[in-house]
Amino acid sequence: MNKTKMSRYELRVQEAYEAQKKSGAPVYILGIETSCDETSAAVVRDGREVLSNVIASQADIHKRFGGVVPEVASRRHVENITLTIEQALAEADKKLEDISAIAVTYGPGLVGALLVGVAAAKAISLARGVPLIGVHHIAGHIYANRLVEEMDFPLIALVVSGGHTELVWMKEHGQFEILGETRDDAAGEAYDKVARALNLPYPGGPHIDRLAHEGEANVPLPRSWLEPDSYDFSFSGLKSAVLNTLHNAAQRGETIEPANLAASFQDSVTEVLVEKTIRAVRACQAKQVLLAGGVAANRGLRERLQARCDAEGIPLVIPPLSLCTDNAAMIAAAGYIKYQKGQFAALDLNGVPGLSLNENES
Repeated sequence: MNKTKMSRYELRVQEAYEAQKKSGAPVYILGIETSCDETSAAVVRDGREVLSNVIASQADIHKRFGGVVPEVASRRHVENITLTIEQALAEADKKLEDISAIAVTYGPGLVGALLVGVAAAKAISLARGVPLIGVHHIAGHIYANRLVEEMDFPLIALVVSGGHTELVWMKEHGQFEILGETRDDAAGEAYDKVARALNLPYPGGPHIDRLAHEGEANVPLPRSWLEPDSYDFSFSGLKSAVLNTLHNAAQRGETIEPANLAASFQDSVTEVLVEKTIRAVRACQAKQVLLAGGVAANRGLRERLQARCDAEGIPLVIPPLSLCTDNAAMIAAAGYIKYQKGQFAALDLNGVPGLSLNENES
């Protein structure tokens, strides 16, 4: 870009970026994540080393409603964002003057929640004259794995969360090709709905997982494979099958052991997720599999995928539980890749609730 045509802000950002590159000093990314109901800020050095990762959860607030209330989430983000950023900097023993760039989730997510994080990130970027980096939320989940182990391309990432279920092929850093995605209920959403039917607390995933390990998968439930060559997912029918099973049993005056139903449901979900992942690995000749997203914390899924990857001789990377849920360290890790490429956002960056993973340029 011609520097004579740059705004004062753009010129400061470019000069800061060039100075950092020339110095060879460590790159400190301040990550901000507010896509749903966690307010998180983190400081990550050189895209790999987590110096701090602060998460202010709202789970207890939304539990009474059985799900996230967008307006409530947004207000809580406003209350928490400044304190969360200050705590992340303090725990990392860094000041804003030490930060090389600001990486923030700008989609997908709840638009009101996204805007809180984006506004905070833009304010810091403008005040400090450092690059602003827009990060896709799912890219963040995928790059949480790089905080554990280096990526080996080409690879397949299985992303499983409350709102997303996707198989992603990556040929190199920052390039995402969605092979398959959910057509209706995401896996995590199905877990929450089945948990509600079993009178389990919200969020339902951890409770279903715990219960499943206490029962036997002896309740017949369908597997939704869709078309023979499809990598897409569909869990709405499975959820309905669970509800019908409970309803029919009640009409007959029978009782189904909740642990057995949970085990059967989880067996159906994990079988489809794992087998489609392995089929994608073979088709794409992947060197590595990454598991990502909130449902990556599910013990049944982790165990089953690990067993299948071991049998196939394909390395599997799974982030620790602290990096499975929404957090800012993963956003900083993904933002570092864009920082290295000089892919910065302008101050008109906005929250995009329906952002596609293929739109990886800010």
